[in-house]
Amino acid sequence: MQIQAIAEVGIDDERRVFVRPVEGNFEQIYRAAMEVYWDRVTGRLSHPTRRNWSPLQWYRQIIAAMADEYGVHLQLTEKTVWSNVPSDLRAEIEADRIVGG
Repeated sequence: MQIQAIAEVGIDDERRVFVRPVEGNFEQIYRAAMEVYWDRVTGRLSHPTRRNWSPLQWYRQIIAAMADEYGVHLQLTEKTVWSNVPSDLRAEIEADRIVGG
């Protein structure tokens, strides 16, 4: 599996979690059928607002969709930017990375 750094994790104005990889074009992510989509304008992976999942569940879904469809493991780094992410959610995501691999 290829590893790619995450440039940014955030929550947008519509309360959707997004993940922006450092590079790449992932327009075919929808084929994973995991309700994750690619926004070519912002270069972000995100999700629709209709399902009532927690932000952590959506973060996990985005990571899983990338692994499933592209064989890419998105990885947090010290350079990852956190945009509009509450500190408790950031701590959960960072802890999930340690526990979940």
